[in-house]
Amino acid sequence: MKRFAESIVKNRWLIIATVFALTIFFGSQLRNLHINSDIISSLPDDDPAAILYKEIGTQFGGNDMGMIVLETDNVFTAEVIRGIKQITDSIKYTHGVSTVTSLTNILDIKSSEWGIEIGKLVDEYDLPVAASQLDSLKEYVFSKDLYKGAIVSDDGTATAILFTLLPDGDKQEVAKEIKSKIEKLNLPEKLYYGGLPMMMNDINDLIVSDIIWLIPIVFLIISIVLLLSFKSLRGVMLPLLTAGLAVIWTMGLMSVLGYELTIISNIIPVVLLAVGSAYTIHVLNSINHNKLADRKQALLQALGYILVPVILAAVTTAIGFVSFVFGAYLTMIKDFGIFTAVGTLIALILSLFFVPALISGLSMYSKKSAIENEDKETILTHKILLPLVKVLFKHPKYTLTGWVILLIICIGGIFVIKTSVNMADYFKQDNPTRISEDVMQKKFGGSLPVFVVFEGDLQSPEVLKMMIKTEHFMKEDPNIKITQSVADLIEQMNDAMGEGKKIPDDKAKIEQLWFLLDGQEVMPQLVKDDLTKGIIQSKFASVDSKELELFTAKMNRFIEENQNEHYTIKLTGMPSVYVKLNNSLISSQYSSLFIAIIMVIIIVGFILRSAAKGIFAAIPVIATIIVLFGFMGITGIPLDIATVLVASIALGIGIDYSIHVITGFNNHLITHGDAERAIEETMLYSGKAVIINVISVSAGFLVLLFSQIVPLQNFGLLVAISMFGSGFGALTLLPVILILVNRKRKITANNH
Repeated sequence: MKRFAESIVKNRWLIIATVFALTIFFGSQLRNLHINSDIISSLPDDDPAAILYKEIGTQFGGNDMGMIVLETDNVFTAEVIRGIKQITDSIKYTHGVSTVTSLTNILDIKSSEWGIEIGKLVDEYDLPVAASQLDSLKEYVFSKDLYKGAIVSDDGTATAILFTLLPDGDKQEVAKEIKSKIEKLNLPEKLYYGGLPMMMNDINDLIVSDIIWLIPIVFLIISIVLLLSFKSLRGVMLPLLTAGLAVIWTMGLMSVLGYELTIISNIIPVVLLAVGSAYTIHVLNSINHNKLADRKQALLQALGYILVPVILAAVTTAIGFVSFVFGAYLTMIKDFGIFTAVGTLIALILSLFFVPALISGLSMYSKKSAIENEDKETILTHKILLPLVKVLFKHPKYTLTGWVILLIICIGGIFVIKTSVNMADYFKQDNPTRISEDVMQKKFGGSLPVFVVFEGDLQSPEVLKMMIKTEHFMKEDPNIKITQSVADLIEQMNDAMGEGKKIPDDKAKIEQLWFLLDGQEVMPQLVKDDLTKGIIQSKFASVDSKELELFTAKMNRFIEENQNEHYTIKLTGMPSVYVKLNNSLISSQYSSLFIAIIMVIIIVGFILRSAAKGIFAAIPVIATIIVLFGFMGITGIPLDIATVLVASIALGIGIDYSIHVITGFNNHLITHGDAERAIEETMLYSGKAVIINVISVSAGFLVLLFSQIVPLQNFGLLVAISMFGSGFGALTLLPVILILVNRKRKITANNH
């Protein structure tokens, strides 16, 4: 260890120059880093529901469904109809849009004196103006299930303009252009923008907003905590410099490797600022506590002492992050795990190489040795740690009992944890996007697309009848109001021919009706050109996890019971994806946590050469995770794509505090041979760094409470709570375990 420390000091200028050069390189790459808020692109490539969902996008002109709702007193006025036409045309002539459907261009099938007439509901070149025309249109719209509740709300006060985007386009740019075009129309009616493309565009804006103003706040808050803790410019500058460089290197590396910022990875800078500063804090704390008057020798000795616990802390933190790679459904969560682990190791390298090199190269030594400061009273040592040590030695069993009671209460809370995968929940209650989604759910049965895919001969009476049967079954669910397929169109045409609303039994008859549909804009959305594949389109109203799961299970059962050799049926769409995502939240939570706990215990036990100490180090963090889940259950904070990360992060970061206490106890026990004195000195020596670390890391994460994205607010709060919990556990629960274990050993020794 001493040789390692000496080599760092010897090569200090080479280290400083290398760090400077790498920072310039990675910093220059940041301009190429793009934001991708598309949750669909993060779906795995090997999941059947996700594969099918993506296939629909390419085969049926896009699966990204956007929705604009125009709300007014009465949709059926000349001015409103004209406004709908303007919106429709604006969207239609936007590059990247596949289809657009509205009151002014929707397909209409009716009987006429010549037999059957297929055209548009409204003549776009001769819009209705007279009151009689508008009344007639209203009466006709409300007489047809195809329009009522689908394109015009049941109360006639709102109308929906639906559009799909081409799969290969830049969805965020297209959504932004659509919104900009419509706002320029300055229509007097109330407009709401919804559906995944519009939500992703809004999330994109929120991510940019968060990055721009949250990172400076994190810097400021951590600076204040460090200034109050170390009371020196060095104590503020070095931890923040290390963390800042770790952020630049990590984000630059993401850009070089072609990764994008997502709703999850956009918090990497905040995580690294909070976590990355921790290792430098421990290095500085070790240097400050060294009692050698020669400050250069103090640096070498302190670096040798702190090396193992800091490496151990960083490796276990990285394991906490890497555990997301196992079991996570979304690739964005896996990417977050990989790059936060990389960033953590970069922060470790900078703390152990760059910080000592900088201190040595620029003579940034503390002016006073620890000998001159050790009698000086401090709030941390004399007001917090010393009284805490006395309580722990006097009442270890009371402390243990207090923890047991807290854990029992929290275990009860774990059983009522809810899960949430609804994108609308990412927005605050008063956010326009959230309000839009609520309006769409209330007026038009939501905006979650559902697709049932049929493969077979689409002109076969058997296939079309099965499509109708499937639609009727879907509508039995209260969350499905409207369904659409080519089978519906054939039924309507048959009805318009005066032969009843049903699928003809004769295939030749179907082919005749089909001929009349050829060339209609709606056909490529419903049937492939070779007529071997068709879809039922629908929307699901609820975003409740249980209702999504119930519907998906019912549909899968129905499909299984009705498959035969003439056709295959498959279900996909956002409910299926959300159910998979919901199940993966729970499974990945268990798997990542289990992997992280086992790996942490093994590594800590191996390095400390004691399996028992590995388990002891994990106990405070496992207790904290139980408290964390209990808190989530009791307060109603859901498990979502952000909060699912918390437990493993809590384990990875929180174990650091236990490691510093355990390694401190080991060193002092070797020095003094007295367990009680070793615990006392560990508490006073390592305890200070733990408290500073807890406050600075928690303060950094609490800044996320000011995020515009709700799951990130919950994420920040929960990580801060887990930091306090694991820090408190390392300074109360762990010492009590060590006291009780060593007391028993003493009793045994005395008896012998």
